[in-house]
Amino acid sequence: MKEQEKVAEFIQKHELDGTAEFRILDLVSEVGEVAKDATESAGYGERPEKLDVKKDEIGDVFFSLLAVAESLDIDAEEALDEALEKYRSRISEKGSPTSG
Repeated sequence: MKEQEKVAEFIQKHELDGTAEFRILDLVSEVGEVAKDATESAGYGERPEKLDVKKDEIGDVFFSLLAVAESLDIDAEEALDEALEKYRSRISEKGSPTSG
């Protein structure tokens, strides 16, 4: 079973339905928690060797991202494949994955 399907089943089973807008706000909140923990643990850049990001926080971000994809009826795996192809093309053409 694909991860997105696991998330969709979990949401349905536990009646956690929400709008796409809610899901996006939740994703931003979860990413913000990772950024806050990383920033604080690394002393705002003063102690990068102390960087500490918890696996469960990354899991929360992953769950939220898959919930966003599901709410928008986007296959996350297909979206990732498209993004990787876009980056490969940019690297091949410009030597960099950036769009600028």
